[in-house]
Amino acid sequence: MWCIPPDADCAFVAAMEDVLEVYKRPADPKRPLVCMDETSKQLIGEIRVPLPPRPGEPLRYDCEYVRNGTANLFVACEPLVGWREVAVTDTRGRRDWAWFIKTLLDGRYRRAERVVLVMDQLNTHSTASLYEAFEPAEARRLAEKLEIHHTPKHGSWLNMAEIELGVIARQCLGERTEDKAALAAQLAAWTQTRNRQHVRVDWQFTTADARTKLKRLYPSIHA
Repeated sequence: MWCIPPDADCAFVAAMEDVLEVYKRPADPKRPLVCMDETSKQLIGEIRVPLPPRPGEPLRYDCEYVRNGTANLFVACEPLVGWREVAVTDTRGRRDWAWFIKTLLDGRYRRAERVVLVMDQLNTHSTASLYEAFEPAEARRLAEKLEIHHTPKHGSWLNMAEIELGVIARQCLGERTEDKAALAAQLAAWTQTRNRQHVRVDWQFTTADARTKLKRLYPSIHA
């Protein structure tokens, strides 16, 4: 669902078209397109053992539970290829984001010339976070492998990683999970299965569509 402020301005339009033009590029292993986002999951412990499922009855939980805090999920997906990675962390600070990016750059994308990274404008989502987590030379090395494109404010729907988060929420986060280890194991199994299926994102919304359907956001130019 689109969430666009009524006072969206040229900055919104410029950032939107920038991302949409990136999405038009063909798949290139030397410059892979990666969309990144994050969310959180409440960890719930059981006071009583859940009743196992029986024919005609699902697994049943007691209404009482124990709050075990929250876990953060970093999600990166390569929509043109059908690959994704999920990392579970205790917190969602600058260092957490920096280490997640380093893992991607030095792992799957170690042979890429540059990673084209699309993400929202959360204050931790910047190369400044790399300098907080690593020595300057290492931070510079990582930053030089990134081509960053931010979605506009109130325009996170332009990030294809949000589609992946929606699938995770429906398929993997609906039931109670007691701790971070259990959540990580559950997500690892889900990720492995989905990657084997090479599930891609068929993005249809283009710059031409934006200029038609969101015409009200564009300024009127008078000669």
